[in-house]
Amino acid sequence: MIEFRTEPGSYRHWQLSIDGRVATLAMAVDEGGGLRDGYELKLNSYDLGVDIELYDAVQRLRFEHPEVAAVVMTSAKERIFCAGANIRMLATSSHDHKVNFCKFTNETRNSIEDASAHSQQTYIAAVNGPCAGGGYELALACDQIVMIDDGATTVSLPEVPLLAVLPGTGGLTRLSDKRKVRRDRADFFCTLEEGIRGQRAVDWRLIDEIAPRSKYDDAVAARAARAVAQSDRPAGSQGIALTPLQRTIDGDSIRYSTLSVEIDRHSRTASLTVQGPTEAPPADTDAIQALGAAYWPLRLARELDDAILHLRTNENEIGTWLFHTSGDSDLLAAHDAAMAANQNHWLVREVILYLKRTLKRVDVTSRSIFAFIEPGSCFTGTLLELALAADRSYMLDGQFEGDNQPPAMLALTAMNFGPYDMVNGLTRLQSRFLDDAETVAALEQRQGEAMGALTAEDAGLVTFAPDDIDWVDEVRIAIEERAAFSPDALTGMEANLRFGGPETMESKIFSRLSAWQNWIFQRPNAVGETGALPMYGSGQRSEFDKRRV
Repeated sequence: MIEFRTEPGSYRHWQLSIDGRVATLAMAVDEGGGLRDGYELKLNSYDLGVDIELYDAVQRLRFEHPEVAAVVMTSAKERIFCAGANIRMLATSSHDHKVNFCKFTNETRNSIEDASAHSQQTYIAAVNGPCAGGGYELALACDQIVMIDDGATTVSLPEVPLLAVLPGTGGLTRLSDKRKVRRDRADFFCTLEEGIRGQRAVDWRLIDEIAPRSKYDDAVAARAARAVAQSDRPAGSQGIALTPLQRTIDGDSIRYSTLSVEIDRHSRTASLTVQGPTEAPPADTDAIQALGAAYWPLRLARELDDAILHLRTNENEIGTWLFHTSGDSDLLAAHDAAMAANQNHWLVREVILYLKRTLKRVDVTSRSIFAFIEPGSCFTGTLLELALAADRSYMLDGQFEGDNQPPAMLALTAMNFGPYDMVNGLTRLQSRFLDDAETVAALEQRQGEAMGALTAEDAGLVTFAPDDIDWVDEVRIAIEERAAFSPDALTGMEANLRFGGPETMESKIFSRLSAWQNWIFQRPNAVGETGALPMYGSGQRSEFDKRRV
């Protein structure tokens, strides 16, 4: 089982240090520290384990170090920045592991970009040695790139000529959409094994600055100082500790403090039940900060995040996720109101951004997602986003026979109208009602209204509203039908339907990753007996099927 929970004392691949308002995150990959046997992580190449630590470090810098306004990402090794994803690891991994590895790595890069864009915590790549493939993609995720000008250091994306695959963590899209590299120059660059160095790399916008070895440290420090001067991060605030995440696994049951997961291997489903808050929100931001990692919205973000990653990586035959909720809708609405009122406070801002990133992880997960809104549910505001993220939602009209719980209700809050935008830059309501701003505006006026099943169906907030007579059969048929379809076809269908409307750099990265990279990773030219990945490093030339498809 791959474990996503870690902390700095357990890191094998990264060195994190803080100097006032500047943090340094130095890559020092342990060659023998791969997730499994069969490859060595030479030249600061990485596997999923390296990225799990990086993701943890990025999270801790946001929550535990509010004083940090600039993060310098560099290498702790001499004359190498990062050689990218480990080729032997890729060549010997299953197809699903390769794609999930690329997806998690992309999400980690997105979290770095999110910190620069929304947390005023600017990431600066200090490229102090050759920077290839996924190593350059790591630099691309940073807001700024400074490269040492020593005659040997280059940046490169050599996947096409060397491996017959694409840069798996968004390199092509970041070149065009983020760095604004001209298409013809990008074409040449991406087919050049040795990469580009020096002033040409600056002129082509591949990096921001070069500096000779004698002036290199000063150039990086100057950029960090400018980032600090422009940041609103609170220099005098105390961070909160991201205490170890508590989780128990007992057979097919997984338990956290805010949710539980029940796996049914026969139907290939995972039922995720989220428990709403049981106490009123803290009175003010001081009280929120005093609660720290025990603050309910933060606990929810961390635990749901871990559950998603665990299921996605370790339970790849569980193809349908069923979201349920329980709890007091009024308490949840109060928590949403408190977050909305205090969203400019650094910690509340980080909690909201964490919830946003976790909900995005739901969107881009290659699983069928259904939401079931029943008596006792708590699909209000933040938790309603789970139903809006679902491929379908079913809401019971009325009550189950013999059940004395009141009929199911759902309600909108301010958190449904902006804070949790998707990878396409739209809220889930805007994505649901594309080019229908009037409907979204009308729904915004209905915040706080408790809507029953037929009202919610009429408002377009749920897919179906069966009564108790039809409920069991409709739910059973939906789940059985999903299990009978091809998982590949469902993945393609869902990814196409979830992100309507405008494209952003982020949506392009995930849509292209789900389609083109997924396809290329299965082609003989990449993974066949004489394909580029198995032949890499063998001294033998790859044999390609020359037919275009």
